[in-house]
Amino acid sequence: MRWIGSMKNPLNKRFIRELKEDWSKYLVIFLLMTGMIGLVSGFIVADESMIKAYNESFEKYTIEDGHFNVDKKLNNQSLINISKAGVRLYDHSYVEETLINGNKLRIFATPQSVNKVCVMEGRLPQTSKEIAIDRMYAVNNKLSIGDTIKSKNHSLKICGLVALPDYSALFENNSDTMFDAIKFGVAVVQPSLFNQWDTAHMTYSYSWLYTNKPKNEEKKSESFLKLLNKKVHLEEYIPQYENQAIHFTGDDMGSDSVMVKMLLYIMIVIIAFVFAVTMTNTIQKESNVIGTLLASGYTKKELISHYMTLPIIVTLVSALIGNILGYTYFRTTMANLYYASYSLTTYQTIWNVSAFIQTTVVPVILMFIINLFILNRQLSLSPLKFLRRDLKRHKQSHVMPLSTHIPFITRFRTRIILQNKAHYLVMFIGLMFANMILLFGLAMPDIINSYGTNIKQNMFADYQYILKVPASLQSDEKSFSNMVEAYTFTKGIETEEKTAEKFSAYSLKMEDNTLDTVTVYGVKKNSRYISINDGVYVSSAYADKYHIHKGDVLHLKTEYTDKKYTLKVSGEYNYPGAIAIFMNQKKMNQLFDLDDDYFSGYFSKKPITDMNEKYIGTTIDYDSLSKVSRQLNVSMGSMAYLLCGMAVTMFIVLIYLLTKTIIEKNAQSISMTKILGYTNHEVSSIYIVSTSIIVSLFILLTVPLDYAILKPIFEAMMKEEMAGWMPLTVSNLTFLKTIVIGFISYFIVMLIEYKKIKKIPMQDALKNVE
Repeated sequence: MRWIGSMKNPLNKRFIRELKEDWSKYLVIFLLMTGMIGLVSGFIVADESMIKAYNESFEKYTIEDGHFNVDKKLNNQSLINISKAGVRLYDHSYVEETLINGNKLRIFATPQSVNKVCVMEGRLPQTSKEIAIDRMYAVNNKLSIGDTIKSKNHSLKICGLVALPDYSALFENNSDTMFDAIKFGVAVVQPSLFNQWDTAHMTYSYSWLYTNKPKNEEKKSESFLKLLNKKVHLEEYIPQYENQAIHFTGDDMGSDSVMVKMLLYIMIVIIAFVFAVTMTNTIQKESNVIGTLLASGYTKKELISHYMTLPIIVTLVSALIGNILGYTYFRTTMANLYYASYSLTTYQTIWNVSAFIQTTVVPVILMFIINLFILNRQLSLSPLKFLRRDLKRHKQSHVMPLSTHIPFITRFRTRIILQNKAHYLVMFIGLMFANMILLFGLAMPDIINSYGTNIKQNMFADYQYILKVPASLQSDEKSFSNMVEAYTFTKGIETEEKTAEKFSAYSLKMEDNTLDTVTVYGVKKNSRYISINDGVYVSSAYADKYHIHKGDVLHLKTEYTDKKYTLKVSGEYNYPGAIAIFMNQKKMNQLFDLDDDYFSGYFSKKPITDMNEKYIGTTIDYDSLSKVSRQLNVSMGSMAYLLCGMAVTMFIVLIYLLTKTIIEKNAQSISMTKILGYTNHEVSSIYIVSTSIIVSLFILLTVPLDYAILKPIFEAMMKEEMAGWMPLTVSNLTFLKTIVIGFISYFIVMLIEYKKIKKIPMQDALKNVE
């Protein structure tokens, strides 16, 4: 077979001519594909480079194997005794300062041996009047090097922006459901300044590293906890594998790449069909030439190769340039999306073969397969059929009749629509996909704000206090010191606050789901805060997320011992703030073999001020519950703009390409219409209005259809990716915005196509006259 790529092949001369004649089509496709491939390539490269840097940071910055807090500073002998358990201990104490703006800053002496600091900008403190603060906290609070931060007793100048590897996600408490990089931050100061700090605000914390890395870290951690209970009075004990501030970031990174790649491949498939539709139009226009070539000895394979060359070249060039942009401009853009959420250390870009294959090889293969299928079908007719311009596979017995009572112009427009069914089908699929992305991008603020509003309106208490049992009391060790600690704890959790009401809480896991923790609340009969009858009630968040109804049976288990519980649902309690179960306190205590007078915390309308603060594990108020919405607004804001921009671009490009093809296909008819005396405005009213009607219908149809498709996708994504529940909420205004943006985008294309119709000359009617 002759190789179509040979320089001797006369068909090769047509490539340059076709590019010149149809430069706008190839340009917009090139720009769209280059931009999309660049975004995806940049995302994959940034994502995998940062994951690699995150994984390497454990060794590079000597991240702790865990830490524990005690009530007082340990002496050297205690440190030596504890170290005999096969660990190396490091003082990692901190103070918490409330700034004048109400935010909280956790301040450490600059670490030297463990949890080393990564300097992102500026330098570490060199004097007792300087402080280096977390970069993420600084960005969110519009602080920069040279600014001064103030608390009641201190005024310090910011000398650097840093990342602490043990706080890549800024969790104030390990039990929090969401980190907070807006009202909570971490910082480092000179050891000399740190040692002068008021010990009343000091938390004595010690990090440890295992001398020899254990094979089973959980067992080693449990044995170490037992030893510590014999040596010290523990207030907190968190092994590394349970530390959300360290592992939340690593668990989250990489989870978005599948969705981003899927968006790319869907777009490539749509563009491949656009190419196929335009090529079908070209084949119809050049049918005489194709018939002549086939009759002259050219094979179908050679013609397929010829017509596939430009789409493949455009795809390949777009992929190559897109990858170059991905490794340069877009890599930084995508990395900044991660830096907008997490306090990550610096990273180095790594060459990623997988990214190259997924953004270059896969799109080219998709383009090749789809176009090969369409061309093989289109070019399978005989040379005689091409010469006669008879490209129909099946003879149409009759034309669809249209009533003569319908006005002529209306019938004309209807015929145009019927003749271009394939074009409009591709347009419908493309618009549905573009509108889905646009709707999701515009709905992001609705989802986040609605979640925050629902939380505020449905809080069952202004304050919830969850007690923190000292770690020394969590073991079965019986000693005099533990008895004293137990007595002190009992007295320290008493309160005289009249609005306070005791409740019990217990954490369970679902048997078939390890992401969500189910909090079982035990409330007293006739509670002022949670009004329920006898039985088991699930929160509205639990019911919505897992489609639970009255009469369903819940299968739950404890997280570590795998002890199983079966509960029958009596109803639903309106509480969107957590995956929770509510039942009578006495019955709950009996269910979990707890003492009759056991309780876990207090509900209260007013702040409780007479309880020992060290026994308060978590305070849940509106500010803490709104961490999720507050943080997501910061993290996802730029992503929403990116999605909207991508959707509008795709919308305009798809409509432009397909309406351009329709006009070119009917160029001879348009020219003839002009000869008959119709003005440019009248011709446009026939051809452009036909497409306008279809596009208007598609916009109005795809928006509710996209919502119906997006809802189960979003729910499935939330189930897999997020603890808790955030329903898909789309306001009427967002629906309206989606529709208006669609019409504005089409109006821009309509103006371009009107100019194109004006340029079609009358002499085109004399071409291909039969």
